[in-house]
Amino acid sequence: MESPKIFLRPFNLSDAEEVLKWAGDDDVTRYLRWDSVKTIEEAQQLILQKAIPHPWRRSISLLDDGRSIGCVSIRPDSGDGSCRANLGYAVSKEFWGRGIATAAVRMAVDQAFEAFPAVVRLQAVVEVENKASQKVLEKVGFEKEGLLKKYGFCKGVVRDMFLYSFVNYAK
Repeated sequence: MESPKIFLRPFNLSDAEEVLKWAGDDDVTRYLRWDSVKTIEEAQQLILQKAIPHPWRRSISLLDDGRSIGCVSIRPDSGDGSCRANLGYAVSKEFWGRGIATAAVRMAVDQAFEAFPAVVRLQAVVEVENKASQKVLEKVGFEKEGLLKKYGFCKGVVRDMFLYSFVNYAK
């Protein structure tokens, strides 16, 4: 099956129905720090309160119809950490295994270094059990730096996570 063409764009309130489809799926949000949305109103609030004001959160959208099928975000640190930014992403289960996450992360990496000139390092933490996300990062060129034991909460449980980085040595 051919992978659909995608692009990254800012979120709009009109994305609420599509966001509800993927952000309301417990399989999609399993490894995310936020819970699944359950109603169109919750999807709207997610867009208004989290997506739109975020420094750089983009809808992963289909080229043919603009439909939102996931998200990718870059959050730069501040102060002494302003040389790095954290990456996160999610893709609708309907599109798993089709290269969408890999393509979206690759686009986000390219755009992040332009959007945030001070950033030379992108990093992502991935739960040890999340093999698919580890593969995505490795395909894009992220390096696994190490195991962070009992590093972060996810769905009320403290979990072990791997730290991945992508360093722009050209800067």
